[in-house]
Amino acid sequence: MELGLYFATNRAHEGADRWHPDRYGRAFSSDGMENLRFGWLSVDVADKDVERCLQQDTGFGTGAGTALADLLTKAAAKARIEAYLEKLDADRSDTAQPKAKFGSKAMFSDLQRDMLKRCDVLVFVHGFNVSWEAAVGSALALQVMQNRDGVGDPKQQTAVVLFSWPSDGMALPFVSYKSDRSEAKGSGYAFARGLLKLRDHLAALADRANGGACPQDLHLLCHSMGNYVLQNTLERMREFTPGSSLPRLFDHVFLCAPDVDDSVLEPGQPMGDLHQIARTVSVYHNTGDVALHVSDYTKGNPDRLGSAGAARAAMLPDKVEQVDCSAIVGGLIEHSYYLDGRVADDILRSIDGVPKDDPARRRVRKGGAGVRWLLQ
Repeated sequence: MELGLYFATNRAHEGADRWHPDRYGRAFSSDGMENLRFGWLSVDVADKDVERCLQQDTGFGTGAGTALADLLTKAAAKARIEAYLEKLDADRSDTAQPKAKFGSKAMFSDLQRDMLKRCDVLVFVHGFNVSWEAAVGSALALQVMQNRDGVGDPKQQTAVVLFSWPSDGMALPFVSYKSDRSEAKGSGYAFARGLLKLRDHLAALADRANGGACPQDLHLLCHSMGNYVLQNTLERMREFTPGSSLPRLFDHVFLCAPDVDDSVLEPGQPMGDLHQIARTVSVYHNTGDVALHVSDYTKGNPDRLGSAGAARAAMLPDKVEQVDCSAIVGGLIEHSYYLDGRVADDILRSIDGVPKDDPARRRVRKGGAGVRWLLQ
């Protein structure tokens, strides 16, 4: 089968043709760390191999998205990549471009076409130590898992848009983590640039359609250090947003195994206003997350949000829910569990608008302060 994926990246292209590159690499774009290239790619993979992953029992539900991501990462080495053509004056701001042609507008137009066919859009930001191919593999696996037969609304589809930043991809624990942390901060500014473009595009559509531009929803999923990218995205968005509130861009924001401080969502903290950009924010965490324990103890970071959840749940807005996955996940997928079994199902049901306490979600309300659930 052929699988397709939208993407945006501030990685440098590799190959002679920037509009049809061989891949994207470890460095920032030569046009600057905030420069984004928008595009579409496709990969070929055997149907039977995909189906084998989808039918695999994870121990907490059917569907081994992590195994599927490994399969699609290998396929991504031969991806056919086509960047949207642009014509820009590098010395002028976006709003002062004469006869400009923006790749973002072309991609947003294609996404709007898909959304009009009952297709939601899920923007995906990957985490630490992820190569271009692994980013593509994870995004495609997420897309396939969200569109499985027999799970969720059969009439509703989800298109994933990958935002890939130059995560090191070398697995050098004490060097590459620090490098990725720095690159994530700069990439947050690039991602903010893309979201601000999206804000302006949606505002223009709403103006032309008297507020009824599209019946489908936009969502955001950040994994691991991708949440630190989002943290820095919010910083830049505040600088370019009039008024005292950030724009509502998403229906759901999913923070999966977030590698950020456990106090970050509290008022006055770096992500204290995240809830303004979404209808619901869902934090998926796991106390047995070995990768986040490494972040805690060897990198000198405070406790991570993705381990035991928020430090003070009572300080979070009611639209922020925490989903404890500790009872069901473990072993080799203790960090990328958002792709597997009942965790992937729970995310899909949120996208489909299934009530939070619906029995199909296999979650129970936890006692104490805040909106907290235990996934079973």
